[in-house]
Amino acid sequence: MVEYEISLQYLSGGKWYHTCGGTLIRQNWVMTAAHCVDRKMTFRVVAGEHNLSQNDGTEQRVSVQKIVVHPYWNSNNVAAGYDIALLRLAQRVTLNNYVQLGVLPAAGTILANNSPCYITGWGMTKTNGQLAQALQQAYLPSVDYATCSSSSYWGSTVKSTMVCAGGDGIRSGCQGDSGGPLHCLVNGKYAVHGVTSFVSSLGCNVSRKPTVFTRVSAYISWISNVIASN
Repeated sequence: MVEYEISLQYLSGGKWYHTCGGTLIRQNWVMTAAHCVDRKMTFRVVAGEHNLSQNDGTEQRVSVQKIVVHPYWNSNNVAAGYDIALLRLAQRVTLNNYVQLGVLPAAGTILANNSPCYITGWGMTKTNGQLAQALQQAYLPSVDYATCSSSSYWGSTVKSTMVCAGGDGIRSGCQGDSGGPLHCLVNGKYAVHGVTSFVSSLGCNVSRKPTVFTRVSAYISWISNVIASN
């Protein structure tokens, strides 16, 4: 499940730093969150990564050649949605036991409430904490739109083009997980149903404030068109 997660890193002062996750969807394309790449920086993708602080021997490091942010993304309004971007890599990665392609759901697929999902990432292990060095995973069952958009949850902040998961007040995504995958089990198969987008400003693991993801199944045709035309 983690073989298609990548670490998106930026260059600063001659060193590379993890900023976001992402999903390898072609050998030379990565899906991530728009808010991860809307600053002018030099980025690279590390596939086959496990521990950020050591060389695992399985990493493939590739520079990002082109960034395609969704045209409707507005960095001043994350709640509007469209928090999705595609990165074309300078060369194709090699697929092996440590590097695989993520499977995307069929267009329009809606998760049933309480579907089994997992978030993975190198994000902070607690609110205002530090980034994890080893890739983490947490069980976050999905929360359907009717529940998640109700007033005791996220209200109108959450749109139907988003997926919510978690909200137990214990487990959640956090800063550094953004752009990474939400893996959900549907009909016996895991697919990447979400791109990690935002958490509550009150903290990462707030009860009834599930982690919010861009709903991948709402953007399948956009993804196909971008890849075909680039």
